[in-house]
Amino acid sequence: MSAGRVGANLATLANALLGVGAVLYILAGNKLWAMLLIGCGIGFDGLDGLLSRRAGGPPSRSGRVLDSVADAITFGIAPGALIAVHTEHASLWVSWSPYALLAGGLVSALALGRLVYFTWRGWQRPNFVGASTPQNALAVIVLVLLFDEPAFFGTNPLVVLIAASLLALLMVSPVPYPKLRRGMPLRWVMIGTAAALGVSLVPLQFRPATGTPLFLVGEVAAVVAAVGLAVYYILGPRAARSAGVRADAGVMHG
Repeated sequence: MSAGRVGANLATLANALLGVGAVLYILAGNKLWAMLLIGCGIGFDGLDGLLSRRAGGPPSRSGRVLDSVADAITFGIAPGALIAVHTEHASLWVSWSPYALLAGGLVSALALGRLVYFTWRGWQRPNFVGASTPQNALAVIVLVLLFDEPAFFGTNPLVVLIAASLLALLMVSPVPYPKLRRGMPLRWVMIGTAAALGVSLVPLQFRPATGTPLFLVGEVAAVVAAVGLAVYYILGPRAARSAGVRADAGVMHG
């Protein structure tokens, strides 16, 4: 096995371990650490893909399966747990607990279903069919930051549950979303979004009081990340269709 393949497998393992850690932190009542670990998992997922491409040759079936298992933990089970488990603001969530379990289960189940399809057939397509699981995990994190913990826009269970369910459905929708390759403007939008999310999550680990500079940095960065995600969800289908038209034109003129 080449060094590139070994590195890719180690990145996949790191992604899975970060997902397990995120779930444990959620169960322990520390969603902020959990969200940071999920964000780090997205970074290792990208590193896995980069190392695999540099290793050359067609992707192996076992590599796809292992990658999907890691993604299922970090981008399926962990985001579902973020929606289902609520130890902060328990009094506000107690009447919503059954619906939170249903919405969290929906997020996890549809992410797992999407990953099964991607491993079996979807990886061969030039674009994603439906939003990707890392994308959904990013969106769930921003949703939780804004409306659950630390609730920059106030704790609102109904908004969290409805938005999380709609995001989950987008993962299995027939709407195309682009695979973010070099040279695509949306690639830079999502890099900026991920960076903004990191800027938001790191200072929040210190539990700053409302209105303090660290809190305000986290709030502004979370809003920037929300805008970046909105741009991707709105413009992504158009970019995917444009990429498909260019690919078809290349085939016709090749």
